[in-house]
Amino acid sequence: MAPQVAGILLRRHGHFDTAEDAVQEALLAAAVQWPVRGIPDSPKAWLVTVASRRLTDQWRSDHARRVREVTVAAMDADAVAPGPGEDTPPDQDDTLTLLFLCCHPALSAASQLALTLRAVGGLTTAQIARAFLVPEATMAQRISRAKQRVKATGIPFRMPPEPERAERLRVVLHVLYLIFNEGHTTTSGPDLHRAELTGEAIRLTRAVHRSLPGDGEVAGLLALMLLTDARRPARTQPDGTLVPLAEQDRSRWNRAHIADGIALITGALSHATLGPYQVQAAIAAVHAEAPRAEDTDWAQVLALYELLARVAPNPMVTLNHAVALAMVKGPVAGLDLLAELDGDERLAGHHRLDAVRAHLLEMAGELDAARDRYRAAARGTTSIPEQRYLETRAARLAPRDPGGVAGSG
Repeated sequence: MAPQVAGILLRRHGHFDTAEDAVQEALLAAAVQWPVRGIPDSPKAWLVTVASRRLTDQWRSDHARRVREVTVAAMDADAVAPGPGEDTPPDQDDTLTLLFLCCHPALSAASQLALTLRAVGGLTTAQIARAFLVPEATMAQRISRAKQRVKATGIPFRMPPEPERAERLRVVLHVLYLIFNEGHTTTSGPDLHRAELTGEAIRLTRAVHRSLPGDGEVAGLLALMLLTDARRPARTQPDGTLVPLAEQDRSRWNRAHIADGIALITGALSHATLGPYQVQAAIAAVHAEAPRAEDTDWAQVLALYELLARVAPNPMVTLNHAVALAMVKGPVAGLDLLAELDGDERLAGHHRLDAVRAHLLEMAGELDAARDRYRAAARGTTSIPEQRYLETRAARLAPRDPGGVAGSG
């Protein structure tokens, strides 16, 4: 909802940075007032009204001439802003327009990603920093510079023309991918996933797919999201405990999502130029089509990861590639591949490297080493469900009491 409110304010008033600040203040007011007074009949309209008042209060404190200049610079002269009582026209998605605005070529690639995750995805600076594997202070500076750049260049709030839209698509898709990933496995807090983020990422990707139905990577990304999100009902126990893929009750998977995802990736692979999102969707489809974990075609998964490593190499691909390699050729082979990441600064201190290494060490029977790595991974994550899961794995490998008490019952 917050990105939609920000989009309405931008289209009505312009001025990116102050609009986003006003939305954040409105959300804070909602958090304080709604538990006491109740949720209004139209939460979005309430947020728009409160945020607009915040903007008005701020503007009244500024010089009138400066306000007019900034507003005119930030608005598209051809765009007709809705009146005070009007809402977004049904045929216009302000959130999608905001998404493409954040991916404007006037911004660096890193700024495009960071600003979109902040403004459209609603992620905190700390969450974005973890997604980019950079310090939080670095990300805060990046977002601040991006906002100032939008303000200084007077980028209009409108969908870009067709040729420019195609150029921005690669960044748009990567941003949506990161938003989805943060929702699928939240980097911090008490919950494993945030359905509002995965839902928003899927909604926006569907919107892009409607605009570009023939683009294979758009279809691939949407398929990947649907196939991955299909597992969400089975990923946690009622108390929030994480359930790994191999132990999930597959009868609880969302079959409609799986059918849609498989249809999308099958169609994309049959006519489009191959890209990394299509390969990842194909991997997810292999998992989705296996009735049981032991039925997974790991040889096919390994072949697809080898292809993905050539098409789009990065440390996270290597982590998953190592698991697939271990499932086909044994844990030692997977551990050898992981060793290539030990000097990669992008993963220095990242808990997923420790977690994968722990899993492969356990497969290899090196239980003491596996226990140490599980504990290191637990210390490295700020996600409480992941932390508890990793600590439980470590506890299972703890040495038994010589008297035979530990583990009894």
